[in-house]
Amino acid sequence: MPFTFQFGGPNAFGGGFNPEGFQGAAGPNPRPRKPRKARRAVGNAFTRTLINLAVTLVFGLVYFYLELPALNLHAEEFYVFVFLLCAVYCVCAVFTSGFQSDGGVKGYFHFVRKQCTIPFLALTLLIAVLALGALASWVVLRAGSYSKLLSIQPGDFTAEVEEINYEQIPMLDADSAARLGTRKLGELADMVSQFEILPTYTQINYQGRPVRVTSLRYGDLIKWFTNRRNGLPAYIIIDMVSQEAEVVRLPEGMKYTVAEHFGRNLYRHLRFHYPTMMFDEPFFEINEEGVPYWVCSRIVRTIGLFGGTDIRGAVLVNAVTGESEYYEQVPNWVDRVYSSDIIMQQYDFYGMYHNGFLNSVFGQKDVTVTTDGWNYIAIDDDVYMYTGVTSVTSDQSNIGFILSNQRTKETKFYPCAGATENSAMESAESQVQQMRYASTFPLLLNIAGQPTYFMALKGADGLVKMFAMVNVQQYDVVSTGATVAECENSYRQTLSHRGLIAAGEQKPAAGDAQEQDGVVAEIRTAVIDGNTHYYVRMEDTLGYLDFNSAEVPLAVLLNIRDHIRYTFVLEGAEFPAHGIVPATGFEYIDWDN
Repeated sequence: MPFTFQFGGPNAFGGGFNPEGFQGAAGPNPRPRKPRKARRAVGNAFTRTLINLAVTLVFGLVYFYLELPALNLHAEEFYVFVFLLCAVYCVCAVFTSGFQSDGGVKGYFHFVRKQCTIPFLALTLLIAVLALGALASWVVLRAGSYSKLLSIQPGDFTAEVEEINYEQIPMLDADSAARLGTRKLGELADMVSQFEILPTYTQINYQGRPVRVTSLRYGDLIKWFTNRRNGLPAYIIIDMVSQEAEVVRLPEGMKYTVAEHFGRNLYRHLRFHYPTMMFDEPFFEINEEGVPYWVCSRIVRTIGLFGGTDIRGAVLVNAVTGESEYYEQVPNWVDRVYSSDIIMQQYDFYGMYHNGFLNSVFGQKDVTVTTDGWNYIAIDDDVYMYTGVTSVTSDQSNIGFILSNQRTKETKFYPCAGATENSAMESAESQVQQMRYASTFPLLLNIAGQPTYFMALKGADGLVKMFAMVNVQQYDVVSTGATVAECENSYRQTLSHRGLIAAGEQKPAAGDAQEQDGVVAEIRTAVIDGNTHYYVRMEDTLGYLDFNSAEVPLAVLLNIRDHIRYTFVLEGAEFPAHGIVPATGFEYIDWDN
């Protein structure tokens, strides 16, 4: 009989294997699991409810303090907040009740439905409201409402947008302004080691001039701790015309800013005082007296629960004292309430859907959108946002542009077929391609009745080196210059040579004699080198005409209220707002004429 090898038999190795426990290569049967130790319930039902509520309340307070959700049905973060509160209560109830489920997730679901009825119903209601609110906001169903968010009026560019002088043309973009501000702060030994500049510069009109302003911020957490008692000591003003930076020191530091922590943090300060309001990103501004404020625009949703984002008034927060007040109609010194993003989004809704949603997808008749960039320009002491408008099917040319008041949202559309901003930037750069200058995003100006792109040309160091003007409708008409005056004179000459303007519309060059008339408002005298000089200021001007009595003897007869025609010579290309201009003669004008 042949020998047979058997595990567990007399010939088994070691003789100690249990043949009943052997199950092949898988090894012996697993040991039976120990029964899971049951969790014990905490106290009675009333005690457990109090514990659940207390834990949920603590979580809610901590979450609210850190995340600052608006307690508003139109705010998405409100639903996240309520959902988390319900979830925390339910999880806490599972632990305090000692519940254990052998049925997995399904078992816990049944427990929550029975033992946490109120949070469960709240979650169910929350989901239903979210679904209905999203449906009511769906652009497919509400395209008409979206197209009416922005009221657009037709405009006449030449008639409504006046030519502006050099003291109103912003020559810096945000990047150049930031470089100047950083350089200026670096000159102040007592500040540069402790503070940095907040990178968000706001363009405003301040005392009749376009400027960018921004606050300081603490260098780091340690520097905040050592300086927070006195607050931030200054803010920065960048004059966009003269390209000068100024650090304005405050008698009392700013204690309520976006750079603060805890209760003085601007976002937390706003939320605790206005728990139900939704806010856009705050803008830093100063009033005409130089007092710093944060302009916090109030966001509202006007279509369904989550659609139709718009602005309704703003909260103004004094950056020094923290005093705040909500205004439906903001004061006139405030320049920026509506952000460029909101205005452009609302125009895009109009351009896409004013002929219906289906047309925006299939026919696309008269479907337009804004171009990729924007800029700002001062008109009548308000700041307007400019952006081009192009057909949705084309990105090579504009069909017009819009100017929108950032305080009132008053918006006008100016039809003007021509080059896009990017095309104009490329044309300007090609004029100085050997310099490898980069163009800033253009401003839109009225030069001799011609819509004109104006842009600065920057070198590799980020500083402005030259200026360029490009005709919107004929973007091969390009002129550059080392100064704005030189650039404009060259541009006007090019327009004249191309027959786009009459020769008389060219501005006289520096050194040319010019004539104007006006009424004498003020007369001053001074003796210089033995000659009496009469310094005459005309009405509606701030500069003075210099009549040398040795050359203009009749100047001694001038009186206030005289109406005269006078001849003068400019050293620059334009009569200065302040300063003295040599005058070579005058003649009286008959009042009857």
